Amino acid sequence: MAQVLSTMTGTVFTIEVEVGQEVKKGDVVVILESMKMEIPVEAEMDGKVASIAVKEEDFVDEGDLILTFEG
Repeated sequence: MAQVLSTMTGTVFTIEVEVGQEVKKGDVVVILESMKMEIPVEAEMDGKVASIAVKEEDFVDEGDLILTFEG
């Protein structure tokens, strides 16, 4: 199982995927907001979303778990 981690400290602005959804490498899975900028977080591999560890408006630190993939 692969993990997607937060690339920076910020707030979860939107979650672009659902559990069970197939994604391709490079697809945007979450958008973070930091200092009024929107930062997309992309999938680093093809796979199926197994779980989502955050909710919209959650605060995350760099390195926090956002979601997991089944390979």
